[in-house]
Amino acid sequence: MEMAQHIAAYLFLGIGCLLILIGGFGINRMPDVYTRMHAASVSDTLGAILVLFGLMIEAGPTLVALKLAIIILLLLFTGPVATHAVARAALEVGVKPLLRTRDGKPGKGIIEPDGSVTPWKD
Repeated sequence: MEMAQHIAAYLFLGIGCLLILIGGFGINRMPDVYTRMHAASVSDTLGAILVLFGLMIEAGPTLVALKLAIIILLLLFTGPVATHAVARAALEVGVKPLLRTRDGKPGKGIIEPDGSVTPWKD
């Protein structure tokens, strides 16, 4: 039983570390601040939660596991709020998202339902 516990813990730790690594590559790969925040917030939050869950399994039913569970709950509430606050701040200072038209050409504006792009009004 102890061997299965170690295997499960290492599996969660490995998947969590892999998600955090993928999030780091996503931050470098994405073109603007909004897509970078999306790549970072989704993968890093889930990766950190999986790492902490793996540590909880490794710790067993102790006070340490309870503290790790509280940290997971804290991450679940603060991660999305922080991402939203940073995105809102970027929008407030005038950072516009980069968009593409339906035919793949880059453009800065709003994509309309018919596929046309209305430029940003600066």
